[in-house]
Amino acid sequence: MNSFKPGAAQPDERLIAALHRGGLIPAGAPVDFEALAGGVSSDIWKVSTPTQTFCVKRALAKLKVAADWNAPVERNRYEVAWTRIAHDIVPGAVPGILYHDAEEMCCAMTYLSPHDHRLWKGELRDGRAAAADAAEVGRRLGRIHAATADNPQVAAQFPRHDIFHAIRLEPYLEATAAAHPDLRSELFGLSRRTGATRLVMIHGDISPKNILLGPGGPVFLDAECACIGDPAFDLAFCLNHMLLKCLWNPAAREDFYACFEALAGAYLEQVDWEPVAAAEQRAASLLPGLLLARVDGKSPVEYIQSETDRERVRRCARSLLVAPPSRLAEVLAAWKRELDT
Repeated sequence: MNSFKPGAAQPDERLIAALHRGGLIPAGAPVDFEALAGGVSSDIWKVSTPTQTFCVKRALAKLKVAADWNAPVERNRYEVAWTRIAHDIVPGAVPGILYHDAEEMCCAMTYLSPHDHRLWKGELRDGRAAAADAAEVGRRLGRIHAATADNPQVAAQFPRHDIFHAIRLEPYLEATAAAHPDLRSELFGLSRRTGATRLVMIHGDISPKNILLGPGGPVFLDAECACIGDPAFDLAFCLNHMLLKCLWNPAAREDFYACFEALAGAYLEQVDWEPVAAAEQRAASLLPGLLLARVDGKSPVEYIQSETDRERVRRCARSLLVAPPSRLAEVLAAWKRELDT
């Protein structure tokens, strides 16, 4: 029996049993569990024992959002696979995986202290938007994509594609069509194209909330949507946040523009698995759909509260969906025009 801190929250017995199976909780040792905030798709705990501190993450079947949004818990298996492969490509760009429990669909990983690993989302919220950070995010992401392109050993570890549809394409692109029925063809077309494009190992949730800025550079977290897919999705998904943050912190707008350009430029320099123009065209045409999804899909960003700002997003995104851009600079220029009016 382990001893737990009196009155403190702790996970259920199944998760504790999984940690025992992994040898992460010494028999009879005191253990401290701290529930960590952040994310809607998993339970996350910081676990402290006399010998180590680590995080444990367990996938949830129903996500913690207002909409009815379910996803297979097996995605935890693919998150672990993505993290291990990415670690081999760019050491330090991900936490270390300590254990994966296939029975409970949970994984344990190294704990990265907030004292020296700042959440990128928090930095951007506060206006500390450094183009150098954005460039390194793009560079590391591009390296991971390039190293996994046309790799059958990597592809064999990601046999499923339905999870990506359930947790990304349906709630973002397809669900948004309910609010914009006149754009149903465009939105479902983007969903079908993205789902059918399987070129590299993608993360599926490259967002500032899933990126820490550590002493050794950006660290990617939460690869629950990982699969073999379209690299343009990862690029567009992250660039979308550089646009949306302009509404969260208007004073830092010019810095967000610079981050957009730096991230896109550094990423595209790594593209060697297909013509650069083809990758950019898919990212540029997908980005308006993702932009619209963050106000009218199943996972709207929490910081866009005013209807005026939502209408700005809709006007810009709708016009670009009707006349799809082929260059990322076109998307940024359209967004600038919208915010300048």
